[in-house]
Amino acid sequence: MPKPSEVRIRHAVTIDVLIPAIEKDLETLPYVIDAVRTHVKHPIGRILIVAPRRQRILDFCRAKNCTFIDENNVLPLTKKDIHYRSKTWERSGWLFQQLLKLNGDRLCTADFFLVIDADTVLITPHRFRLNGKTLFYSRNWSQPEYFNTYRKLMGRKAPSAASFVTHYMLFERTKLARMKQEIEAKHHKPWYLAILRSMNRSKQFAFSEFETYGNYLYSRDRDGMLIRKARNKGLHMNVGQLSRVRRNQLARTYRSLSFHKRKGYSRTP
Repeated sequence: MPKPSEVRIRHAVTIDVLIPAIEKDLETLPYVIDAVRTHVKHPIGRILIVAPRRQRILDFCRAKNCTFIDENNVLPLTKKDIHYRSKTWERSGWLFQQLLKLNGDRLCTADFFLVIDADTVLITPHRFRLNGKTLFYSRNWSQPEYFNTYRKLMGRKAPSAASFVTHYMLFERTKLARMKQEIEAKHHKPWYLAILRSMNRSKQFAFSEFETYGNYLYSRDRDGMLIRKARNKGLHMNVGQLSRVRRNQLARTYRSLSFHKRKGYSRTP
């Protein structure tokens, strides 16, 4: 007779996983994928890597049994069409990968899909659907422009006091599609153009896909959400330098680790 925990896993919601990436992410990406397969306590359908068509990325996807999606075939625009930069910073790619995530309802086939940043590694078990509700993670820090853009985009103030910008999030395909339909109905243009027109692109942090979707659900279906503290830690080191002992120590306090490398956002003369 199966154990109760085995029964719960057998009937858990199957999810897809979507990870936008570029070549520089190949250093952390193996750890991200291995951690998803270890710590996400749902059956996983497909792991989709949305990325530029580069041979190293294609080889990686074959080796890790992931589905490659050419980032230039996801939307009617590409990174070169975005022009989100100043004299000192360049964030066109950063914004582009957010738009790629928001088209996950067209890329994934499972009813739910997990988006996770290519530099973030889970270090504790995660379940994202509990008793018919979706579990979201939050923190107390965000960027004011995220909420200004949300108000312009949705026509109302963001309702959540906490921030949903926590490097990974479970999306429900039908609800994501509904949010984009509402944006298009309000602005009379495709949702991605509405985002580009609503944000102040003179500001370095002007839009968040996680903040937008999280607050949209908070305003529409608060009872369908469970919210927990994110407990994410940023580390300024290479992921391969982290020992198993240190990772296990960190797992007593944190749920995930992010290995950020921000230098790619700076423009040099």
